[in-house]
Amino acid sequence: MKTLLATWLLLSALLMPAWAAPSASRPLTEQQKIAYLISSVAHLQNAAFIRNGKSYDAQQAAAHLRLKLRFAGDRATTAESFIACCATRSSMSGIKYTIRFHDGRIVDAATYLQSRLAAYERAHARSHEP
Repeated sequence: MKTLLATWLLLSALLMPAWAAPSASRPLTEQQKIAYLISSVAHLQNAAFIRNGKSYDAQQAAAHLRLKLRFAGDRATTAESFIACCATRSSMSGIKYTIRFHDGRIVDAATYLQSRLAAYERAHARSHEP
């Protein structure tokens, strides 16, 4: 019995890299992409998220995007639909969301998130090239 258990453990340890390899090369899920986008907003340094003319810090902005994502339901199942439904404009006023960076530059939130998404997808693809 001990020999059988030891053999099984040895085989498991030897085969573990083979089991792990396919999962590492799987494409990103839409949920991973959305989580990354919200995280990229949450980690903005010295930037203000402008919503309906009022400034919010990065953590408040990320919390708002999470709330909008919950309310969006099936309308925001992909990263692109998340940007369109949740991160482009106020659903109440229709005013576009913007981000003001520490250098004074102002960018539409949708433009910022689309560029972050493209960079994230490129980095993931490069990290999984043969």
